[in-house]
This record gives sequence, structure tokens and C-alpha cells, in this order.
Amino acid sequence: MQNTTSAPRIAFESSGAAGPRLLMVMGFGMRGAVWLPQVQELRRDHTLAWFDNRGIGESEPTPPRFGMADLAADALRVADQLGWSDFHLVGVSLGGMVAQELALLAPGRVRSLTLIATHSGGLLGILPTLRGLYHWINAAFGPQLCRVEHLTRLLYPAAFLATVNPEDLRARMALQVGKKPPTRTALLQLVAVIRHDTRARLTAIRPPTLIIKPMSDLLVRPFHSDRLHAAIPGARLLAIDDAGHGLTFHAAAAVNAAIREHVARNEVGES
Repeated sequence: MQNTTSAPRIAFESSGAAGPRLLMVMGFGMRGAVWLPQVQELRRDHTLAWFDNRGIGESEPTPPRFGMADLAADALRVADQLGWSDFHLVGVSLGGMVAQELALLAPGRVRSLTLIATHSGGLLGILPTLRGLYHWINAAFGPQLCRVEHLTRLLYPAAFLATVNPEDLRARMALQVGKKPPTRTALLQLVAVIRHDTRARLTAIRPPTLIIKPMSDLLVRPFHSDRLHAAIPGARLLAIDDAGHGLTFHAAAAVNAAIREHVARNEVGES
């Protein structure tokens, strides 16, 4: 994608030869490649696109400051570069906050919206559980050697960690932790999260919306999904038991099935 004076170049990838178009927005400090469990499954019958948020991975560093609306504009530029006049939109965590802004920014282009483990802002939105806050601070800003352990404990429930294939987990953590995001970018993303607030505008979201609620999330407390569900007109809510903030990996089968069903329902115009 070509850079402009006001917007950094956004690195993106796409896969899938046919099927509904699905734009996926990743969360705090993570590269778009963390969507791999969804890409591997959904590209069989969807055309997918994912990208690195500004300042992350291969995308250019950001101008001095940004908010969720700027990140939403970045995502829309990816769709423009792909020639997508409309698309289905999925966002997880911070990516779900970006997706809310994008659905408000360009409602005529978003065929459906899926929000995963995210919130609508305000003071309660930035307060995780105490255990979640401890692991998040160390994962986001602590020494590299500590990041894997804290991120693992933050994202995945103990029951999953007791049963997961160690090689699969190591590969996943290498993908997620790999290269630590620049401290400046992490701080700017944190400020964007703190300033995020769509609560008064949620009733204006028009695309059919699915909210996926991980019941054991340490970072975004589950009641935030209930608030989104209550405020967004016609929204549907899917609660996944024993799922943590990293459910796109450890509960990938349930997440992928839910996305596929929601996209199919709204691709054919069902209510």
C-alpha cells in the first residue's frame, strides 16, 4: 500500500481464491499473522485479509499520536487497496475496538461485524482482573525473557495449558512474541485503548453483529461482552466456556465455526 503524508504504510496479506471477503483486525501489540488458526481454516471458503497495525511488524511507524479512528482508517485503506467495496469484519481485543470504529465510519461497506473479547470503553473497560493486569504489564513492557511466560498465563486458561501439545504452544508463542513491539508503539496503543469509548454510539452500529464472549478472560472481563450485546441493535452473543483472552488459538474450532456461520447468514441477507 502506498504511503501518504498523514498515514503510514500498512503491511497486509491476503489468502483464499473465492468466497465472502473477510477483513481481520488483530489486538494489542500483535502482528496480523496471529490470525493463523483462522486463516488456515477459513481460507478454504473465504477470501481473507489481515494486516499489521501501524508501528507493528512490517507496517510503518506511526505519526506522533493516533486513536482508534486512525486505526480504523488504516483498516479501511487495506480494503481499498484490495479493491473490496464491502466485506465482513472481525476484530479481537484492541482489534474489536478498531472494528467498532470502522463499522461506525463505513457502515455501508461492512456486511457483518464480529467482535471477540473486546469492550466499548470507559473507565471499567481498561481495568482487567488484578491477575490479568500483572501478567499484561509484564508481557507488554517487561524483559523479553519474561514475556512468554506472562503472555501464556494471560491468554490461556490453566486447563488448556495442561493439555496442549507443547510444540504447538511453542510455535504459537514464537508467532505472538517473536519480535517485541516498539515501546513507543505499545504506549501509543495503550493510550488509544484508554481513550476508546463507543458507548454512546453503539446504537448507531448497523451491520449485523456477533459478539464472542470468552468466559475465563483475565484481560477483558466477560461482562463487557454483555454490555456490547445489550447496546448494539440486534446483536447476537456467543459465550464460550473455559475460554480465555487467547481464544482465537485455544478455542479456534468454536471461534472459526461461529465466524463462518455469522458470515454465511449475512452473506445471503438473512435476518
